[in-house]
Amino acid sequence: MVQDIAVYNENVEKVISNINKVMIGKEEVATLSLVALLAEGHVLLEDVPGVGKTMLVRTLAKSLDCDFKRIQFTPDLLPSDVTGISIYNPKELEFEFRGGPILGNIVLADEINRTSPKTQSSLLEGMEEHSVTVDGKTIKLQQPFFVMATQNPIEYEGTYPLPEAQLDRFILKLNMGYPSMDEELVMLERTSKEHPIETIEPVMTKDELISVQQDVKEVYIDKNVQQYIVNLVRETRNHESIFLGVSPRGSIALMKAAKSYAFIKGRDYVLPDDVKYLAPYVLSHRVILNSEAKYDGKTSRELIDAIVKNTFVPIRKEFR
Repeated sequence: MVQDIAVYNENVEKVISNINKVMIGKEEVATLSLVALLAEGHVLLEDVPGVGKTMLVRTLAKSLDCDFKRIQFTPDLLPSDVTGISIYNPKELEFEFRGGPILGNIVLADEINRTSPKTQSSLLEGMEEHSVTVDGKTIKLQQPFFVMATQNPIEYEGTYPLPEAQLDRFILKLNMGYPSMDEELVMLERTSKEHPIETIEPVMTKDELISVQQDVKEVYIDKNVQQYIVNLVRETRNHESIFLGVSPRGSIALMKAAKSYAFIKGRDYVLPDDVKYLAPYVLSHRVILNSEAKYDGKTSRELIDAIVKNTFVPIRKEFR
């Protein structure tokens, strides 16, 4: 296992390096995106337009030599525009399935909150079960399969907030944020002639990526660390400011993310610090605040941070 980590960790570092060539100052976002990908999860990116959400997904797909598909969600988009549709072929006298963009390896669901809940739900089966059902037939999606959805937090007119059931399918929720002054100056310099994404070369194959995803599952997590995860999640269910706490799916998501993060850091075992670091990204979008907390201006991120701070962290010399 340690040998596999050493072999693949170099390629993982090359992927992060590729993203850093295109996305200045976003190494943490790049790393967390890979955490979700290696854990076979999906990412929700929430931020204002123009900070590089789409470019991040394109760079990731190009670095991994994966089939990239983009879905531009609009109010008139239909579920069949996502999953595909059966079209009658008069020559063959039968219906032929024409696959939609969800059949790609890395799928960008751009402005996902601009389409109706009916169309949003067309992603649910694919994200959870890696398959889609069209005309009563279940079609397996390509592997690897990774969805990165974006939404704009400042535009509410003509948008449909994602239901809790769909939010729960995203293993991580991330924010890009604006670059610093120095980072933006470097960005201007690098894009003055040719965009850096044009020079990106693949550094990992699909088969290698699938192999890494399997190795991530073998990362060891101690019983005490598992108990720590459960304690964090149960605190969200008992918190006075939280109306609806994290579901068991959230516990599993946090464990998977911690395993993936440990692998990226070159370890074959999970530390409590891995869980502590990832908890806000994994749990914040899975809780619903009560009306009093919303009125007081509290945010789910602040509450999760407080829960992490106040929950006992298991201490042992070894976690492997």
